[in-house]
Amino acid sequence: MEKYLESDIHTLNTITYSIFGFSGFVAISQFFQTSGASYGRYVRSGYGCYINSRLAWFVWELPSIVIPIVLFVFTNSPRIGETPNRILFGCFMLHYIHRSLIYPLLIRGGKPASLLTFVFAVLFCVFNGYLQAAYLLHHADFGEEWHRDPIFFLGLFIFFFGLFVNIQSDHILRTLRNPGETGYKIPRGGMFTYISGANFFGEIMEWFGFALANGTLPAIAFFFSTTASIAPRAFQHHRWYKEKFEDYPKERKALIPLVL
Repeated sequence: MEKYLESDIHTLNTITYSIFGFSGFVAISQFFQTSGASYGRYVRSGYGCYINSRLAWFVWELPSIVIPIVLFVFTNSPRIGETPNRILFGCFMLHYIHRSLIYPLLIRGGKPASLLTFVFAVLFCVFNGYLQAAYLLHHADFGEEWHRDPIFFLGLFIFFFGLFVNIQSDHILRTLRNPGETGYKIPRGGMFTYISGANFFGEIMEWFGFALANGTLPAIAFFFSTTASIAPRAFQHHRWYKEKFEDYPKERKALIPLVL
Protein backbone atom coordinates (compact mmCIF):
# COMPACT_ATOMS: atom_id res chain seq x y z
CA MET A 1 0.00 0.00 0.00
CA GLU A 2 2.83 2.39 0.85
CA LYS A 3 4.47 1.82 -2.53
CA TYR A 4 1.13 2.46 -4.26
CA LEU A 5 0.57 5.69 -2.33
CA GLU A 6 4.11 6.86 -3.09
CA SER A 7 3.64 6.16 -6.80
CA ASP A 8 0.18 7.73 -6.68
CA ILE A 9 1.42 11.00 -5.17
CA HIS A 10 4.01 11.35 -7.96
CA THR A 11 1.25 10.88 -10.54
CA LEU A 12 -0.96 13.43 -8.80
CA ASN A 13 1.86 15.97 -8.63
CA THR A 14 2.48 15.56 -12.36
CA ILE A 15 -1.22 16.11 -13.12
CA THR A 16 -1.35 19.12 -10.79
CA TYR A 17 1.55 20.96 -12.39
CA SER A 18 0.28 20.04 -15.87
CA ILE A 19 -3.09 21.62 -15.02
CA PHE A 20 -1.34 24.79 -13.83
CA GLY A 21 0.64 25.00 -17.07
CA PHE A 22 -2.25 24.23 -19.39
CA SER A 23 -4.55 26.66 -17.55
CA GLY A 24 -2.10 29.49 -18.06
CA PHE A 25 -2.02 28.74 -21.78
CA VAL A 26 -5.85 28.61 -21.95
CA ALA A 27 -6.21 31.93 -20.11
CA ILE A 28 -3.76 33.73 -22.38
CA SER A 29 -5.22 32.26 -25.58
CA GLN A 30 -8.81 33.14 -24.59
CA PHE A 31 -7.97 36.75 -23.90
CA PHE A 32 -6.68 37.01 -27.47
CA GLN A 33 -9.82 35.41 -28.95
CA THR A 34 -12.46 38.03 -29.61
CA SER A 35 -15.03 35.38 -30.55
CA GLY A 36 -14.74 33.33 -27.36
CA ALA A 37 -14.46 29.57 -26.89
CA SER A 38 -16.47 27.70 -29.50
CA TYR A 39 -19.64 26.78 -27.65
CA GLY A 40 -22.85 28.63 -26.77
CA ARG A 41 -23.33 32.02 -28.42
CA TYR A 42 -19.82 31.99 -29.92
CA VAL A 43 -20.36 28.92 -32.08
CA ARG A 44 -19.34 29.65 -35.66
CA SER A 45 -21.91 27.93 -37.85
CA GLY A 46 -20.59 25.92 -40.77
CA TYR A 47 -17.12 25.62 -39.24
CA GLY A 48 -15.91 22.20 -38.06
CA CYS A 49 -17.79 19.40 -36.31
CA TYR A 50 -20.27 20.23 -33.53
CA ILE A 51 -22.00 18.19 -30.84
CA ASN A 52 -25.49 18.63 -29.38
CA SER A 53 -25.29 20.79 -26.23
CA ARG A 54 -27.17 18.39 -23.94
CA LEU A 55 -25.08 15.43 -25.03
CA ALA A 56 -21.86 17.43 -24.78
CA TRP A 57 -22.51 18.65 -21.23
CA PHE A 58 -23.57 15.16 -20.07
CA VAL A 59 -20.58 13.35 -21.55
CA TRP A 60 -17.79 15.80 -20.81
CA GLU A 61 -18.77 16.26 -17.15
CA LEU A 62 -19.52 12.56 -16.53
CA PRO A 63 -15.90 11.45 -15.85
CA SER A 64 -15.92 13.69 -12.76
CA ILE A 65 -18.65 11.43 -11.36
CA VAL A 66 -17.56 8.03 -12.65
CA ILE A 67 -13.85 8.21 -11.81
CA PRO A 68 -14.32 9.22 -8.14
CA ILE A 69 -16.90 6.43 -7.71
CA VAL A 70 -14.54 3.87 -9.30
CA LEU A 71 -11.69 4.99 -7.03
CA PHE A 72 -13.93 4.86 -3.97
CA VAL A 73 -15.28 1.40 -4.75
CA PHE A 74 -12.19 -0.34 -6.14
CA THR A 75 -9.23 1.17 -4.25
CA ASN A 76 -8.24 1.15 -0.62
CA SER A 77 -9.12 4.69 0.52
CA PRO A 78 -7.53 5.28 3.93
CA ARG A 79 -8.60 8.94 4.18
CA ILE A 80 -12.29 8.67 3.31
CA GLY A 81 -13.08 7.59 6.86
CA GLU A 82 -12.17 11.09 8.04
CA THR A 83 -15.02 13.60 8.22
CA PRO A 84 -13.43 16.57 6.34
CA ASN A 85 -12.43 14.27 3.48
CA ARG A 86 -15.99 12.93 3.23
CA ILE A 87 -17.42 16.46 3.27
CA LEU A 88 -15.15 17.74 0.51
CA PHE A 89 -15.54 14.57 -1.55
CA GLY A 90 -19.30 15.08 -1.23
CA CYS A 91 -19.02 18.73 -2.34
CA PHE A 92 -17.11 17.71 -5.44
CA MET A 93 -19.64 15.00 -6.29
CA LEU A 94 -22.60 17.30 -5.62
CA HIS A 95 -21.39 19.85 -8.16
CA TYR A 96 -20.83 17.28 -10.90
CA ILE A 97 -24.02 15.31 -10.28
CA HIS A 98 -25.86 18.56 -10.93
CA ARG A 99 -23.65 19.55 -13.85
CA SER A 100 -23.73 16.21 -15.67
CA LEU A 101 -27.06 14.63 -14.76
CA ILE A 102 -29.40 17.56 -14.03
CA TYR A 103 -28.16 20.65 -15.89
CA PRO A 104 -28.21 19.06 -19.38
CA LEU A 105 -31.89 18.11 -18.93
CA LEU A 106 -32.73 21.74 -18.18
CA ILE A 107 -31.04 23.20 -21.27
CA ARG A 108 -33.53 24.86 -23.60
CA GLY A 109 -32.39 24.86 -27.21
CA GLY A 110 -28.72 25.30 -26.33
CA LYS A 111 -26.24 25.78 -29.14
CA PRO A 112 -23.80 22.94 -29.88
CA ALA A 113 -20.16 22.69 -28.83
CA SER A 114 -17.24 22.27 -31.19
CA LEU A 115 -15.49 18.89 -31.27
CA LEU A 116 -12.23 20.47 -30.09
CA THR A 117 -13.92 22.10 -27.08
CA PHE A 118 -15.64 18.79 -26.31
CA VAL A 119 -12.39 16.79 -26.41
CA PHE A 120 -10.51 19.24 -24.17
CA ALA A 121 -13.41 19.30 -21.69
CA VAL A 122 -13.54 15.50 -21.50
CA LEU A 123 -9.78 15.25 -20.98
CA PHE A 124 -9.85 17.88 -18.26
CA CYS A 125 -12.68 16.14 -16.38
CA VAL A 126 -10.86 12.79 -16.63
CA PHE A 127 -7.59 14.09 -15.20
CA ASN A 128 -9.09 16.52 -12.71
CA GLY A 129 -11.69 13.99 -11.54
CA TYR A 130 -8.90 11.54 -10.79
CA LEU A 131 -6.73 14.22 -9.19
CA GLN A 132 -9.30 15.59 -6.75
CA ALA A 133 -10.80 12.23 -5.81
CA ALA A 134 -7.50 10.40 -5.38
CA TYR A 135 -6.07 13.16 -3.21
CA LEU A 136 -9.09 13.25 -0.92
CA LEU A 137 -9.42 9.45 -0.76
CA HIS A 138 -5.76 8.56 -0.38
CA HIS A 139 -3.66 11.49 0.83
CA ALA A 140 -5.31 14.63 2.24
CA ASP A 141 -4.75 14.81 6.01
CA PHE A 142 -6.63 17.63 7.77
CA GLY A 143 -5.51 16.63 11.26
CA GLU A 144 -7.54 16.02 14.38
CA GLU A 145 -8.27 19.71 14.95
CA TRP A 146 -9.91 20.34 11.58
CA HIS A 147 -13.25 21.13 13.27
CA ARG A 148 -11.60 24.07 15.03
CA ASP A 149 -10.30 25.60 11.81
CA PRO A 150 -12.46 28.60 10.76
CA ILE A 151 -10.84 28.58 7.30
CA PHE A 152 -12.33 25.15 6.62
CA PHE A 153 -15.85 26.31 7.41
CA LEU A 154 -15.38 29.63 5.62
CA GLY A 155 -14.36 27.65 2.53
CA LEU A 156 -17.47 25.48 2.78
CA PHE A 157 -19.67 28.57 3.15
CA ILE A 158 -18.11 30.14 0.03
CA PHE A 159 -18.51 26.85 -1.88
CA PHE A 160 -22.25 26.62 -1.16
CA PHE A 161 -22.74 30.33 -1.79
CA GLY A 162 -21.09 29.89 -5.19
CA LEU A 163 -23.18 26.79 -5.92
CA PHE A 164 -26.37 28.73 -5.16
CA VAL A 165 -25.32 31.68 -7.35
CA ASN A 166 -24.35 29.35 -10.18
CA ILE A 167 -27.65 27.43 -10.15
CA GLN A 168 -29.74 30.61 -9.71
CA SER A 169 -27.91 32.36 -12.56
CA ASP A 170 -28.39 29.39 -14.89
CA HIS A 171 -32.11 29.45 -14.06
CA ILE A 172 -32.33 33.18 -14.87
CA LEU A 173 -30.60 32.62 -18.22
CA ARG A 174 -32.85 29.65 -19.09
CA THR A 175 -36.05 31.57 -18.39
CA LEU A 176 -35.16 34.79 -20.22
CA ARG A 177 -37.20 33.79 -23.26
CA ASN A 178 -40.84 32.77 -23.30
CA PRO A 179 -41.80 29.61 -25.25
CA GLY A 180 -41.44 30.26 -28.96
CA GLU A 181 -39.21 33.33 -28.55
CA THR A 182 -35.75 33.55 -30.10
CA GLY A 183 -32.84 35.95 -29.74
CA TYR A 184 -31.04 37.28 -26.67
CA LYS A 185 -32.25 39.43 -23.78
CA ILE A 186 -30.53 41.25 -20.95
CA PRO A 187 -30.44 38.97 -17.88
CA ARG A 188 -31.71 40.62 -14.69
CA GLY A 189 -31.98 39.63 -11.06
CA GLY A 190 -29.70 37.75 -8.70
CA MET A 191 -26.01 38.49 -9.21
CA PHE A 192 -26.81 39.70 -12.74
CA THR A 193 -27.82 42.94 -11.01
CA TYR A 194 -24.11 43.57 -10.46
CA ILE A 195 -22.18 41.56 -13.06
CA SER A 196 -22.59 40.17 -16.58
CA GLY A 197 -20.92 36.84 -15.77
CA ALA A 198 -23.00 35.87 -12.72
CA ASN A 199 -22.98 32.15 -13.58
CA PHE A 200 -19.20 32.22 -14.06
CA PHE A 201 -18.74 34.15 -10.80
CA GLY A 202 -20.75 31.48 -8.98
CA GLU A 203 -18.63 28.63 -10.29
CA ILE A 204 -15.38 30.45 -9.55
CA MET A 205 -16.60 31.04 -5.98
CA GLU A 206 -17.44 27.34 -5.65
CA TRP A 207 -13.92 26.21 -6.40
CA PHE A 208 -12.31 29.08 -4.50
CA GLY A 209 -14.23 27.91 -1.43
CA PHE A 210 -13.30 24.29 -2.17
CA ALA A 211 -9.61 25.22 -2.44
CA LEU A 212 -9.78 27.34 0.73
CA ALA A 213 -11.35 24.51 2.76
CA ASN A 214 -9.06 21.96 1.15
CA GLY A 215 -5.77 23.83 1.32
CA THR A 216 -4.04 21.42 -1.06
CA LEU A 217 -2.16 22.14 -4.26
CA PRO A 218 -4.49 19.97 -6.40
CA ALA A 219 -7.51 21.96 -5.20
CA ILE A 220 -5.70 25.25 -5.86
CA ALA A 221 -4.83 24.00 -9.36
CA PHE A 222 -8.52 23.24 -9.93
CA PHE A 223 -9.55 26.72 -8.80
CA PHE A 224 -6.87 28.26 -11.02
CA SER A 225 -7.94 26.21 -14.04
CA THR A 226 -11.61 27.11 -13.54
CA THR A 227 -10.80 30.81 -13.29
CA ALA A 228 -8.46 30.65 -16.28
CA SER A 229 -11.06 29.01 -18.51
CA ILE A 230 -14.23 30.94 -17.61
CA ALA A 231 -13.11 34.37 -16.37
CA PRO A 232 -12.13 35.44 -19.92
CA ARG A 233 -15.54 34.27 -21.08
CA ALA A 234 -17.22 36.54 -18.53
CA PHE A 235 -15.35 39.52 -19.99
CA GLN A 236 -16.29 38.43 -23.52
CA HIS A 237 -19.95 38.23 -22.48
CA HIS A 238 -19.74 41.69 -20.89
CA ARG A 239 -18.27 43.19 -24.05
CA TRP A 240 -20.83 41.36 -26.21
CA TYR A 241 -23.79 42.61 -24.11
CA LYS A 242 -22.59 46.23 -24.24
CA GLU A 243 -22.18 46.05 -28.02
CA LYS A 244 -25.55 44.40 -28.62
CA PHE A 245 -27.79 46.38 -26.21
CA GLU A 246 -27.72 50.18 -26.14
CA ASP A 247 -29.63 50.16 -22.83
CA TYR A 248 -27.29 47.70 -21.12
CA PRO A 249 -26.83 48.76 -17.44
CA LYS A 250 -23.75 50.97 -17.31
CA GLU A 251 -23.09 50.24 -13.63
CA ARG A 252 -22.87 46.49 -14.23
CA LYS A 253 -19.37 44.99 -14.08
CA ALA A 254 -18.05 41.94 -15.90
CA LEU A 255 -17.07 39.45 -13.18
CA ILE A 256 -16.44 40.99 -9.75
CA PRO A 257 -19.33 43.06 -8.28
CA LEU A 258 -18.52 46.80 -8.01
CA VAL A 259 -14.88 46.16 -9.00
CA LEU A 260 -14.16 44.57 -12.39
